[in-house]
Amino acid sequence: MPDVSTYVVVPTYNEADNIDELLTELLALPVDLGVIVVDDNSPDGTGELAEQWAGRYPGRVHVVHRPGKLGLGTAYVAGFRKALELDARAVMTMDADFSHHPRYIPDMIALARQKHVVIGSRYAPGGGSRNCTWKRVALSRGANTFARTLLGLEAADATAGFRLYRREVLESIPLGSIFSNGYSFLVEMLFMCQRRGWSVGEVPIIFEDRRKGKTKISRQEIYRAIYTVLRLFVRRLRGGEPRRPPVPVTPK
Repeated sequence: MPDVSTYVVVPTYNEADNIDELLTELLALPVDLGVIVVDDNSPDGTGELAEQWAGRYPGRVHVVHRPGKLGLGTAYVAGFRKALELDARAVMTMDADFSHHPRYIPDMIALARQKHVVIGSRYAPGGGSRNCTWKRVALSRGANTFARTLLGLEAADATAGFRLYRREVLESIPLGSIFSNGYSFLVEMLFMCQRRGWSVGEVPIIFEDRRKGKTKISRQEIYRAIYTVLRLFVRRLRGGEPRRPPVPVTPK
């Protein structure tokens, strides 16, 4: 079995156009990396394609099959639990559509030697977006500012899904009790990490609009995200998360 210390969780639904190329690039990176594909019973056969990769790369590619579309947040949790079972020292999350490019992963892993949570950030100095409509950029910036302001989040890109969590971070969070699903799960996770004193770092990335397939952000998802931020804001005012002093980083 290969010695894999970091696993990338990739939730998928109808990503057959992207999964082969993505796995090719991930497995070619010069780091000890494994991949956990969490597929929501994609009608286009994404799950079956991922299984073929798992057969060719046992120990490095794993597939979690779910019966249908159960939400992005629960897909992340399923991937986290699988990675922890595999004794991962760090767990990453990324989209399957190349909006998060694998080339940034080595730098994110390197920064994790000093930080507990690492974000692939559009809004850190040197980051940005490419091929996105002005409406998409405005929505992203507005959502990010809204979440950062109300929740006191220190990261420049608080809504990013391209992240790395060290094992001890995930073990400190009651994953089964996270209320949010969808993209608002990302805000709640960062809120809980920061309130527990885990250090957060950012690696600048260029976020690219998806190459193939269709976006999965709906109007309903936007409303849910607004509700999540308001709910967490009330929780912040009430002191609903444990406050601890900053946790010292243990270099790897």
